[in-house]
Amino acid sequence: MGPFRLRLGGGGRLTSGTVNQLRDLGVPRLDEDLERVETALRRSVGSEDAFLSEVARHLIDAGGKRLRPVLVLAAARACGGTAMPSAEGGVGDDLVQGAVSVELVHLGSLYHDDVMDEAESRRGVQSVNARWGNLVAILAGDFLLARASEIAASLGTEVAQLLAATIGRLCEGQVAELQHAYNPGRNEGAYFQAIAGKTASLMATSCRIGALVAGASRPDVQALTAFGEAFGMAFQIRDDVLDLVGSDEDLGKPAGHDLVEGVYTLPVIRALTSPGVGAELHALLGGPLDPPGREKALDLIRSTDALGASVAVARRYADEAAEALGALTGAGVAGGSGAAGGSSEALRALAELAHLLLDTVDVTSPG
Repeated sequence: MGPFRLRLGGGGRLTSGTVNQLRDLGVPRLDEDLERVETALRRSVGSEDAFLSEVARHLIDAGGKRLRPVLVLAAARACGGTAMPSAEGGVGDDLVQGAVSVELVHLGSLYHDDVMDEAESRRGVQSVNARWGNLVAILAGDFLLARASEIAASLGTEVAQLLAATIGRLCEGQVAELQHAYNPGRNEGAYFQAIAGKTASLMATSCRIGALVAGASRPDVQALTAFGEAFGMAFQIRDDVLDLVGSDEDLGKPAGHDLVEGVYTLPVIRALTSPGVGAELHALLGGPLDPPGREKALDLIRSTDALGASVAVARRYADEAAEALGALTGAGVAGGSGAAGGSSEALRALAELAHLLLDTVDVTSPG
C-alpha cells in the first residue's frame, strides 16, 4: 500500500473544527451559551493575588476549542431534562458553571502536561512553564483543579464526587501512558486503558454533568455518559492518527511529536506488527528520535495499513457513541425541546459528530 495523505474538512487547522461542526449542525443557542461560559471561565480564575490570576488566565486568553463545555451544553440540550428551558431560552447558570468546571480540569491538566513534556508553546502562545517556570506552572494547574472542585461542590454532592473521581482517572491514564514511554512492546490493551483515562473519562464526565444538571432521567444520564466515553475514545484515536499524517502547518506542531516523546499510539502499535516494516521500525524506536529518525519512522508507518486500520477502530467507537444516544428517552421530540423532550438538533449533532470528525482524515492511498 502506498503512502497516506491527510484531508482537512471545513478548512483551517485541525484543532479548530469540532465546535464549528456542532454549530453547523444546529445545536440551539450554542454561540450565546458559549459566550456566557467564556465570561464565567475568566471570572472563575480570579484571585486576590494578581500574579496568580494572570498565570491561571494565560491559556484561557489563548483560546481553544472548548470541546468539553460544548459537550456539557449539547448533552443538556439533547436530553431535555426537567431543569432545561425552552429552545428560545439560554441554559441555566448551573449548566454554565458545570461547563466551566470541566474546562478548568482540562486546562489544569494541560499545565501539568506541558511541564512533563517540557513544552515550549501551547495554543500558539508560550507555555506557562516556559514563561514562568515549572513550579509556577504546577501550582497554577493545581489552582485550576481546586477552582473546578469548588464549582463542582456548588452543583451538588454527585457532581462533586464525579469530578473528583474523574481527576483521579486522568491521573491514572497519564501514569499508564508514562509507564510505557519508549516501549515498543506496548500493546493495544495498555493503549486503550491509557486513553480511556486521560481523554475519554473527562468527555464522559462532561456529558454526564450536562445531563445531571439539566435534570435528566437516570437512564438518560447513563446513555449520555456512554456516549461521551465512546466519543472520547474515537476523538483520541483520531488525534493520534493526525499526529502521524498531518503536516507541521496543519497540526501547529511537528508531525510525529508523540513518537519523539516515546508515546507509541495505536497506529504505531499496529505498524510494529506489519510484515516487512515492523522489524525496521522496532529498531528505530525505544529511545529519543532525532529529526531524520522521526522522518524515517513516519515514512515506515505511513507505508503500512496501520493508519487506515486505526481509523476503522475509531469508526467503531463512533458507532458506539451514536448507538448510545438511541437509548435517550427524553430526546428528539419533533421540532422541539424543553422539559417535554430534548432538542432533536442537539441530539443529531452529537450522534453525527464523531463520524464527521473522522471524515476529515483521509488515509487512502493516493496511488
